[in-house]
Amino acid sequence: MSAALAVAVGGLFAVGTFLLLQRDLVRVVFGIAVVSQATFVYLIAMGGIEEGTGDLVPVLDTHGGAVPEIADPVVQALVLTAIVISFGTTALALVLSYRAYEENESMDVTEWSR
Repeated sequence: MSAALAVAVGGLFAVGTFLLLQRDLVRVVFGIAVVSQATFVYLIAMGGIEEGTGDLVPVLDTHGGAVPEIADPVVQALVLTAIVISFGTTALALVLSYRAYEENESMDVTEWSR
């Protein structure tokens, strides 16, 4: 993994962790979304970027005789599926956050009555 991708993944995880530690429920939901996006970037980075070029090698690039190293399509399909599931989960969490706001009249979780 290149240094730029490592910094990007580390930064996303740091921002996501910071948001997860907030008292505002919407920020916590966005923190979960950012951490999941950081995970996706990490998985794609580990799935097949050639060192030095930064390019993904296409799977069907074998027509010249020599077989190049190819990017793993399973990782890309896994991440695409995970992005869709993460979007649905984030939408559900935001709807539940709105319902909690209507019930408690506050987004600060420390002010909610038990």
